Amino acid sequence: MALELSTDGVRPPAIRGSGDQAAAYIRQLIFEGGLRPGERLPQDLIAKSLGISRIPVREAIVALEREGWLTTKFHHGAFVNAFDEDTIRDNYELFGLVYGLASRRAIHRNEPDLTTRLGKIARETAKTDDPTEVERLAISFHGLIVEAAHSPRIRLVLRAMSALVPGPFFELVPNAIAPEQQSMAAIVRALKKGDEQRVTREYARTLKLQGDFVVELFRQHDLLGSGVDN
Repeated sequence: MALELSTDGVRPPAIRGSGDQAAAYIRQLIFEGGLRPGERLPQDLIAKSLGISRIPVREAIVALEREGWLTTKFHHGAFVNAFDEDTIRDNYELFGLVYGLASRRAIHRNEPDLTTRLGKIARETAKTDDPTEVERLAISFHGLIVEAAHSPRIRLVLRAMSALVPGPFFELVPNAIAPEQQSMAAIVRALKKGDEQRVTREYARTLKLQGDFVVELFRQHDLLGSGVDN
């Protein structure tokens, strides 16, 4: 079967929990074509490949169904979904809304050194095109804004959301680097002015664009479709 032909090139990252490891492995298998939309998930084979029991694989299935990768059919197992364009775009536009809310809360909190710290990260990001470095800096930048919002609810919502791309985002979506660099600078300017509308629009615009890039990435991997019937 396809899975047996493809696992040699797919290595799960070192993730703390076995369930997280299994989820990352399954995402990568789907993304690389080892599992195709409509195909039944071979739980025993995945557990054997990772050297784990079926319990963390079942935990992974719950998470992946929530993210849209799988659909569970009663008494039949879990099946790989196809993604449709609207689902992907909705996912990233929701990210934009949540980060926009976080930025507005950060403006209200008015922490004294926030824009100085963000400005430094934005300048460092503008000087590099290395995907790994851009990823590290972007995580720091947006993480600072979420931290400055002081909202446990926002953090909880973001943890529950999926970025969909199974791997280093800017490595797999290099076209997103330049817009990210430009967006960071614009967000810093808006925060300095306390311009809630502008920072909200900037997050919405940037995450919508990222959604467009991810749609194209999924199209290249032949993962788009109308979905699998439940």
